[in-house]
Amino acid sequence: MTTPLLLALDQGTSSSRAIVFGLDGQVVAEAQEEFPSHYPHEGWVEQDPVEIWSTILRTGRMAVDQADAPITALGITNQRETTLLWDRESGQPIYPAIVWQDRRTADQCAALKEAGAEQDLRARTGLLLDPYFSATKIAWILDHVEGARQAAEAGRLAFGTVDTWLIWQLTQGAVHATDATNASRTNLLNLHTGQWDPELLELFRIPFSLMPRVQDCASHFGTTHPDIFGHAIPICGVAGDQQAAAIGQSCFSVGDAKSTYGTGCFLLVNAGSTPPTSNHALLTTIGYQFNGERTYCLEGSIFTAGSGIKWLRDGLGLIDSAAETEALAASLPSNRGVYIVPALTGLGAPHWAPDARGLICGLTPQAGPAELVRAMLESAAYQTHDLITAIKADGVDVASMALDGGMVVNDWFSQFLADIVQVPLYRPRNLETTAIGAAALAGLQARLIDGLAGVAALNAADRTFTPAMPSETRATLMAGWQDAVARTLL
Repeated sequence: MTTPLLLALDQGTSSSRAIVFGLDGQVVAEAQEEFPSHYPHEGWVEQDPVEIWSTILRTGRMAVDQADAPITALGITNQRETTLLWDRESGQPIYPAIVWQDRRTADQCAALKEAGAEQDLRARTGLLLDPYFSATKIAWILDHVEGARQAAEAGRLAFGTVDTWLIWQLTQGAVHATDATNASRTNLLNLHTGQWDPELLELFRIPFSLMPRVQDCASHFGTTHPDIFGHAIPICGVAGDQQAAAIGQSCFSVGDAKSTYGTGCFLLVNAGSTPPTSNHALLTTIGYQFNGERTYCLEGSIFTAGSGIKWLRDGLGLIDSAAETEALAASLPSNRGVYIVPALTGLGAPHWAPDARGLICGLTPQAGPAELVRAMLESAAYQTHDLITAIKADGVDVASMALDGGMVVNDWFSQFLADIVQVPLYRPRNLETTAIGAAALAGLQARLIDGLAGVAALNAADRTFTPAMPSETRATLMAGWQDAVARTLL
């Protein structure tokens, strides 16, 4: 009898991955392919929707071929907020995907704030008025692509975040749907009803006909066309990448927290069944939705984490690979007063400064590649400290935190992070927690995994990092960071 296998399609900001898991959480097969972003103007970030799909298709097929056994169910996790519009009949995108990092709608957001729209929007969505989210991206495409608004009003166009685009492609246009977590990142979903909000659609001038159906994270999203992977596979789970990571890290109780260090850094903490209100510029978002019941999270968003390391590699040529950063940082006795505020695409929480730009300060003739690498790593820790401070001020305690993402394979960074945030950090045995979360959702819906306890059994902690830095050293470092941020925000 064939052992059931789960396929996770993990479509990220810089790469697409496909991983086949057994029911014990072990990786059976995997494939990954990087793809580029494009920067046509300052503050603009775009991707090719066809390339997003083709990389997922290729990696998915490679993983399925390597597994050499039928896949029982499939789950999807994806970069959030990235916005796509396409023609319902032809299936062709009408514009490149506008990536979550894109800041082109900053003026539109500022105008809506000036008009007094933000307070009501926050009450409905838990989010802020910021270019980060999908709504103003949709409006921009409708206003700037010839004929788009008329086509949308006539019902000929479809909107989707990346999950919706992949579902559409996998089912060859049979299903136009999203899940509650991705929907909650658009500035268009009412957190209290779990449905698209008519008044917000009117505010952003977005026709309802564009919008996908909103479903539970673990539910039936259709079946892949047999030509895609050689046999039809039920699509049984969908969650945005950060929520999928929280599921993969078993953040199922109030106060459970995880922080993912990928392209950006996103810290989520379980806040329970009632949407919390943040007074410290954090976001309220849906952590997961099962059987129509929503669990909410407070979230802090850092826009530049791993992408800062990538910039040191590709933009400045200081390193050949991210793997070099650990030895370079550890080679120094201190940061020698060098700080980087990596506002390469603005600053996220708790500042929400879309027009902020990156800053390097404290340079001396002794500063070189090692100092800059260490400063970039340190910046992710300082920003995480700022998020945890805000979360605690909002009344949610963070007693410990789970880590994942590519940056945390760096032991020096993980220990420095623990020293700065002053809570124990747990790193799981498998860092692909977004993919594990997607696979777990598929397994839950397919009744292959026995509830949340079964999800927790998929990925255990592998190592703990405990704070060890002297308080005086930490205070000095934080004072330098706060000074650097103040200079950035001038």
